[in-house]
Amino acid sequence: MKKVFISSTLTALLLLSTSHQVSQAKVSAEQAQQLGNTLSPIGAELAGNVDGTIPAWTGGILQVPQDYVPGEHHRNPFADEKPLLVINQSNVSQYADKLSAGQIAMIKQYPDYQLKVYPTHRTASFPKKVYDYSIQNSTRAELTQDGAGLVNAKVGTPFPIPNNGLEAIWNHLTRYRGEYISREYIQVTPQQDGSYTPVKFEQESLQYYAQENPEKDNLLFLYKQRITAPSNLAGQVLLVHETSNQIEDPRRAWRYDPGRRRASRTPTVAYDAPALASDGLSTVDNFDMFSGSPDKYNWELKGKKEMFVPYNAYQLHSEQLNYDDIIRPGHINQEYARYELHRVWVVEATLKDTETNIYSRRTFYLDEDSWQALLVDHYDENGQLWRVGEAHAINYYEVPVLWSTLDVLHDLKAKRYIAFGLDNKESMYDFASELTYSGFTASALRREGR
Repeated sequence: MKKVFISSTLTALLLLSTSHQVSQAKVSAEQAQQLGNTLSPIGAELAGNVDGTIPAWTGGILQVPQDYVPGEHHRNPFADEKPLLVINQSNVSQYADKLSAGQIAMIKQYPDYQLKVYPTHRTASFPKKVYDYSIQNSTRAELTQDGAGLVNAKVGTPFPIPNNGLEAIWNHLTRYRGEYISREYIQVTPQQDGSYTPVKFEQESLQYYAQENPEKDNLLFLYKQRITAPSNLAGQVLLVHETSNQIEDPRRAWRYDPGRRRASRTPTVAYDAPALASDGLSTVDNFDMFSGSPDKYNWELKGKKEMFVPYNAYQLHSEQLNYDDIIRPGHINQEYARYELHRVWVVEATLKDTETNIYSRRTFYLDEDSWQALLVDHYDENGQLWRVGEAHAINYYEVPVLWSTLDVLHDLKAKRYIAFGLDNKESMYDFASELTYSGFTASALRREGR
């Protein structure tokens, strides 16, 4: 199979006009013919690499394991595999070309930090409708000229053959995660000595973008997040309506305060505002590796490269682990993390001169097979590397969908981190519960609080 080479010198087409007209950045019908032929329907190279260390994509995980029952934690298809190599302080320079600046910094800062590299498996798979709509989107999806709005796209990847970094990050923002999601998870912000207090969340999400005939227009998704433990935080609820253009129609958000017993509209759930219960270690737009409007940054598509990235993290996801097995001082227990060699899109986000954010620059590494951001390096206002994000992904093969099971954001200055999504001892994600708009209104929030 002929290998497709996608140039790293793709011209940035981001237009800085404040007009809300549509930007013409669609690919031609001839270009779109690559999808499903030399490229996967969402734009990944079908062929493996020259060395044979990255295999061809043949559809990802296509069958649910025979002994798997929905609602259980997911079986590890690669439980018998052994690491091919371990990268640590003794050999990091040997593999630096396949590591991010953040990964190298973590290895240098912590003597016990290591990357266990396993054989590569391109397990990402999605429902057929995602592939069908991705191919359709390729010739019709467009961004508004301010880059903050998406039109003429739904369900699938909007820009499977991206022309610029802004289109690439929109692929991450809209990537398929199912239509309805109910889940429980634990968030921790360990102190430098490793001590922590688990914060338990319940989350519901209604993904309108993923639906062929959504109940509401101009909404990407609805999101509700409730704290259930510890007792001093329990009862706080955050409700978000994510719009398809946050300049024209800003994100709408409400908080329920159990002390005041009222739900109130809040404008602060956006950009670099502190995330809920994060102890100042994470911002709102760090959620899901990056979320919200991309309008504060200039986005440059740097091209593709082969990197060691977290992938197929079934061991880290296992119900056989306790949270004390995972949480360690400075970083999670890397014994349970799995890394593989994959091709990723490299996207550089640089803060606009007219905007403010605590991060002056971010470098994203997007999985070619899913558009999931697997690694993100964050730089402070002085241009110094500050925070290092990792998304440990698995294929939830009952859907199927590739999505992170655990996001970790390391703060190199504070020598602390936030781990978001721990679910080893919680009920497994439910992708089948049908949710409706009426459950995501401010009045519903008030009723639930009472």
